[in-house]
Amino acid sequence: MSERPWPAGATASATGHQEPYAVCVLLLALDTATPAVTVALHDGTDVIASSSQLDARRHGELLLPAVDRVLTDAGLKLDAVTGIVVGIGPGPYTGLRVGLMTADTFGLALGVPVHGVCTLDGLAYASDMEGPFVVATDARRKEVYWARYADSRTRVTDPAVDRPADIAEQVKDLPAIGAGALLYPDAFPVAHEPEHVSAAALARLAVERLEKGEELPPARPLYLRRPDAQVPKNYKVVTPK
Repeated sequence: MSERPWPAGATASATGHQEPYAVCVLLLALDTATPAVTVALHDGTDVIASSSQLDARRHGELLLPAVDRVLTDAGLKLDAVTGIVVGIGPGPYTGLRVGLMTADTFGLALGVPVHGVCTLDGLAYASDMEGPFVVATDARRKEVYWARYADSRTRVTDPAVDRPADIAEQVKDLPAIGAGALLYPDAFPVAHEPEHVSAAALARLAVERLEKGEELPPARPLYLRRPDAQVPKNYKVVTPK
C-alpha cells in the first residue's frame, strides 16, 4: 500500500460522518449496476487486483467471492481496506442494491469511508475519449440509462432513462459507448466499447478526484425509476379468517 497523504479535507463515511482518509491507502471498489459483477483494489498508486464477471442474475451470489478473490490475489485481508468505492448507478433496482448494501456493510464493519461514483462516469473514464460523446447502458424495458460527456472526465448532463428512439436526435452525431449504445445501433450509429463498467476504472477515477480534493457523492442509489417488481395498484390483502 502506498503511504502518501491525500489532500486536506474530509470524506463522507458510511454513516454520514465526515472523516479524513488514512495515510496508508487501500480502496476496495465494486459495482453491480450493470450485468458485470466487478471488484478491484487500489493502493493509492494503481489497481493491484481486479475481477469482473458477467451474470445479470447472480450479483448477490458472485460479489463476495469476487471480493475474497481480489484480496487473495493481492495477498491482503479485508481489514487492510481504508475506504470503499461503489458504483451508484443508474441501474436496475435488484442488481444495484447488492453492491450498495455490501459497500455500506463493509464501511460500517471496518469503520471506513464509503464513496459513491456514478457508474456512467466510470464507463466514460475507461473510454479515454477526448471529444463529446454519450454513455448508454441497458436499462431493460427497451430503455437506456444515459448521459452526455464533454470528455472522459466531464459529464455535462444528469443521468437519465429514456427509450433510444426518443433521444436519437440528441445523440445521432455523437460517438457512444456502453451496452445500451451497442444494443440500439439505430439510435447510436457510432457505438464503441467498453460495454460494461469495471471496478478498476471506478477506483482510478475515485482516486483521481480525491487527490484533487473533490467531494465524491454519497453511496446512495441512482434508480431513476421505480423497481421492476411492484405491488399492483388495486391489490387487496386478504386476511385469513
